[in-house]
Amino acid sequence: MSSDVLAGAAAGPTGPVPTRFRSAEERNRRLGRPLRLLGRVRGVDEALLARVGRAMNERDEAGARLAEAIRLRAGDPAKVGMDQLARALRHGVDSVPDAPPALVAFARTVEAEPPWLDRELVEEGGRVFKRLGQNAQDVLLQLSLVGGYRFGGPTDLLVATGGLTGGQTLRRLAETQKWGASLTDPGALLPPAPGRAAGEGWRLTVHVRAMHALVNHTFESRWDTARWGLPINQADQASTLGLFDGVLVIGSRGLGVPLPRRDSAALMHLWKYVGWLMGVDEDFLVDDEWERHRINYHVLLAQAGISEAGPQLSRAVVAAQAERTYPGWPAALQSLRARYERERLLSMLTLFLGTASMRELGLPVRPPWAHAYLVPLNTLRYRVLGRLPGGKAYLERWGTRRSQWLLDSYFGGDAEDVGALGA
Repeated sequence: MSSDVLAGAAAGPTGPVPTRFRSAEERNRRLGRPLRLLGRVRGVDEALLARVGRAMNERDEAGARLAEAIRLRAGDPAKVGMDQLARALRHGVDSVPDAPPALVAFARTVEAEPPWLDRELVEEGGRVFKRLGQNAQDVLLQLSLVGGYRFGGPTDLLVATGGLTGGQTLRRLAETQKWGASLTDPGALLPPAPGRAAGEGWRLTVHVRAMHALVNHTFESRWDTARWGLPINQADQASTLGLFDGVLVIGSRGLGVPLPRRDSAALMHLWKYVGWLMGVDEDFLVDDEWERHRINYHVLLAQAGISEAGPQLSRAVVAAQAERTYPGWPAALQSLRARYERERLLSMLTLFLGTASMRELGLPVRPPWAHAYLVPLNTLRYRVLGRLPGGKAYLERWGTRRSQWLLDSYFGGDAEDVGALGA
């Protein structure tokens, strides 16, 4: 993020920063030491930290206008119906008869292509993501999702919405798996065009953006904005994007997966476009892996400490392993496989997050036995088999199989899709 961009962003402050901003900075510096070291972060940029603080009071304005139109009373000519939005996301807004102005404006925004977009690099990023296979799912679940539960604010919103607690945990984890898997196929992120439906990854990404906008619209009037900022704000969206790109890169390398510069660049560009589709502010969209690590470190310093929501959400994720269905395992051995998955998850979390964070989250500490077998296995898979003729194609086929196995495990025979808008 250049100083010019920061100067421009600073010209329009959004009011006092929420009280959570930098409220646990010393703790978060300790948590951020590995990121600072591995991400080559040199010191603290106060201008960047201030930008993160202002972003806590900023929303996705295009999504907000759509949400307002969706929530209008029936019969209002400006109201956007869910069926109209669904059709626009699949076939384009021009396929919607008498489309309301707010829907047209939103659709034109997401259907446009930013000037920096490189479609070939996006496609390559999808292939890199696919080749990561199980490793990507492990990092995104453990280091990104559960690791993110160590900070108050977004976690409290998840509890308030019921998004990842109780009986909804398995379904929401399944939907996240589905969304991630949808980004990897050829053409997955192409917008709708005459004679062509939108790619599934594009449609689901914009669908999730609309869901976030509706959550903001629903909760903003009763949310403690003085403490947390807006329910879903630009700082937290930047944080989430960083968990999907920068943390994915670092975490995969930690599991023994080599990610050379060209693969890292492709993966970063894939997520840059996904972030753009999600409504993340341009200030937080980057191609460079090391710039992402720098932003992630500053976002980390800006966060609050852990709240009561963190342990609640973490325990729900661990408990959900017993609710999964494990394809290929007979009914009599399902509970045994579920126990293995639970212990594997706890083992990986212990090394990824550290014993202090495990105790904060109320999770039992386990020896790092899972990393002990994964690192040598990934060394063989990526540094030996992956470099043979046809090795990348082999890894993509393996990644596809693992992705589908995980989807089958989480959905358990239910329809594979993300949550209905307005649910």
